[in-house]
Amino acid sequence: MTDHDALAAIPKLELHLHLEGAAPPAFIRDRAKRNHIDLSRVFDEQGQYRWQGFAGFLSTYDAVCTALKTPQDFHDLTLAVLDNSASHGVIYTECFLSPDFCGGGDLNAWRDHLAAIDAAAQTAQAQSGIVMRAIVTCIRHHGPEQARKVAICAQETAGQFVTGFGMAGDEARFQPKDFIWSYDAAREAGLGLTAHAGEWAGPEAIRATLRDLRVSRIGHGVRAIEDRAVQDLLAERGVVLEICPRSNIAQGLYPKLHDHPVAKLRDAGVKVTVSTDDPPFFGTGMTQEYSALADCFGWGRDDFADIARIALDAAFIDAPARAVLQNRLEEACPTPT
Repeated sequence: MTDHDALAAIPKLELHLHLEGAAPPAFIRDRAKRNHIDLSRVFDEQGQYRWQGFAGFLSTYDAVCTALKTPQDFHDLTLAVLDNSASHGVIYTECFLSPDFCGGGDLNAWRDHLAAIDAAAQTAQAQSGIVMRAIVTCIRHHGPEQARKVAICAQETAGQFVTGFGMAGDEARFQPKDFIWSYDAAREAGLGLTAHAGEWAGPEAIRATLRDLRVSRIGHGVRAIEDRAVQDLLAERGVVLEICPRSNIAQGLYPKLHDHPVAKLRDAGVKVTVSTDDPPFFGTGMTQEYSALADCFGWGRDDFADIARIALDAAFIDAPARAVLQNRLEEACPTPT
């Protein structure tokens, strides 16, 4: 059996975490009450998030975000999320943040929300050592024009804390080429680039995203398993997949972890990392992800250390901060000689 205490102690790096999607249900109930928002339909009898199917998930996610109104709300949310992540041994996390939810896409409002989130991240780092960076994220189903506004927000606030640009949302809406302007703007600002692809759309969506948006990472990307040529393309280019196994299982993409392609993709030479996506929606955390993968695929400490090193290499972070994280990782999991 898996030594769960040992897995919890392994330093973890998470590259795919939505800040609002990581909000504990109790936190959202409290903010909804404070902000006079009726979210009774969002929770089930056990007080957990209620949703069914991907469309239902998006609807509940959007409703949850309505409870977050002020920069202070996002400050407190960031502290809660990072405290939880640190309890799982996460030493570095990249959070998807959308100006659509933080001020409605207005640049000045975005600056205020971002400053509050950054301040909370610094507090969390001082308290537990966890390091956070932000990926400004456009919402695909909001359309290319709104994505341009989000890209401008990313351009104007790029720096030590805002280090990446990404896209989430419904893959059935629009094509990667529709967002070229936004990605070019983010690239010019020196931001690292990622995009959700190959989750609900097939491997052709991954190919189009690589071609049109020229990203170094793909969010999810699990449907690459259906096309060996796409797997080879990912491996040859060193593109990193931000894989969230229990998210895929919870949403019905695969019936059980045994059927999930993460191990096969890794065996095919594709660089994979492990993240939680929206943990309270899917009943997970980084320790649970590691434990499930260890039980299902027999992965041990060396496998998870390798995955952590891949995540560190792919992280959107400056060299001095990367070096500090590398030292922390090597102290716990020395590279085999």
